[in-house]
Amino acid sequence: MDSSIAMEIFAGLGTVGAVGLAAGGYAYASLWPSSQLFGKALIAPQRAGEIALTFDDGPNPAWTPRLLDVLAEHNVKATFFMLGSRAEQEPELVRRVATEGHLIGNHTWSHPNLARTAARRVREELMRTNDVLQQIMGERVRYFRPPFGARRPVVFRIARELGLTPVLWNAMTSDWSETDAEKIAGALAKKIDGLDKSGWAANVVLHDGGHLVQGTDRGPSVNATGMLMTKYKEALRFVRVDAWSEA
Repeated sequence: MDSSIAMEIFAGLGTVGAVGLAAGGYAYASLWPSSQLFGKALIAPQRAGEIALTFDDGPNPAWTPRLLDVLAEHNVKATFFMLGSRAEQEPELVRRVATEGHLIGNHTWSHPNLARTAARRVREELMRTNDVLQQIMGERVRYFRPPFGARRPVVFRIARELGLTPVLWNAMTSDWSETDAEKIAGALAKKIDGLDKSGWAANVVLHDGGHLVQGTDRGPSVNATGMLMTKYKEALRFVRVDAWSEA
């Protein structure tokens, strides 16, 4: 093979490889919860012995009240990242969540993938949700979780301009599709135990609602929550994510 041709082929392969690496790096930065490449987000501190239960996609009139009852039985305060469109439909349920001492955060209005959403719509999604939640609660919203964990630099910039701290997670399983509560709790327990052994707090994601259909069955997630609280009530301290703001 002519040396000049070989050089061209290798150069082309190098370009393809670079493009592949760049694409992979973008995907990691935009979706992987622990990535801080696109901006700093609150996950969990290096503080063993603590756990935050967080719930996405509510409020759900069919299951959020039952979840609140379970949390109250265990005297645990949690964090709820709510969709603005759902909150507007269920203002009394939003008030109940806040009145019972749980933290409420912004999960956008309609659950878009913000890594692919125009900046103007990102701002509209967050502002509209902030406005509805603040009108219902009578207090400022301070935390924001991007749907799917998807983000890019402009998303975090807009969030911070609106006074919102981005929050991701370090313990999640497919509770949105799994129908066996024991499997959900077991998978999360493995992650929680691993984090605790490594000296980290656990920021656990579960779902009390569904972004596609209101009233989605979240019985398995609610039951798994009860199992986790029973398992860790003596071993770990349950906190809201705002306990970690200064960590």
